[in-house]
Amino acid sequence: MPQREVAKHATVLFLIGSVVFVSACSRLSFIRPSYDRGRYEQVAHEVHIDPRSNGRDTAFTMVQVAQSRLLGGDAQAAATAAERALKADASSADAHSLLALSLDALGRYAEAGAHHRRAAELAPARGALLNNYGIWLCSNGKAAESLDWFTRAVAAPGYETPDAALANEAACAAQIGQGPRAEAAARRALAIAPSNALALTVLARTALAGGRGLEARAFIERRLAAAPADPDALQLASQIEKSLGDTAAAARYVERLRTEFPPTSRPSGDK
Repeated sequence: MPQREVAKHATVLFLIGSVVFVSACSRLSFIRPSYDRGRYEQVAHEVHIDPRSNGRDTAFTMVQVAQSRLLGGDAQAAATAAERALKADASSADAHSLLALSLDALGRYAEAGAHHRRAAELAPARGALLNNYGIWLCSNGKAAESLDWFTRAVAAPGYETPDAALANEAACAAQIGQGPRAEAAARRALAIAPSNALALTVLARTALAGGRGLEARAFIERRLAAAPADPDALQLASQIEKSLGDTAAAARYVERLRTEFPPTSRPSGDK
């Protein structure tokens, strides 16, 4: 995967679901942010806090506040609330995770990484948190180290979106030249979720790199049918068509790129 495609930090976006009370244990669902215009899989994440445990009412409340502030786009207020939650309960994986996400949004990436890791260490059976830490590693120049965390996420009991972690593993493996591992992980992701856009992109790219142009075309066409196009997918589609000698098709993808994603609306790496 070209160096320009190493994941950079994107604005953190959250979709927070309703609060569901089960035996006095609140579960607050939100969506893990994707990095670098969706090159990593968004993953459902549930917050588990029991307000009755060891007088942790403050931590429970501040985790809720942190999520609400992050949803509202106030990452600084979210970070402050998450820090207050940690003062009340330093062992809260959810508070560490929310603080990490808030710090990511604030551009304080090194600090965020420490909290992503702590969240994963405190909750080693929660696949979403393991996947989140893997994403952070891969986004910060540690792709080789990230692979093991994605493997752990996939193996976590009850993890509802293992295809996401597999697709992330595939993307990060491809990034460091581990083509066979990338293809294997991507195919496993597709066996679970045939429309996983990231896995399809990885397979299209690895097929192109391996000189299998027709196979690459099939994968990129599936990718474009599976989810809205992005600049990366359209550029890759154009490259594939050029490799097959279809300059007209390549030009059509370039035109789509210019029309749907004008240079002023794209990050500098896509201009």
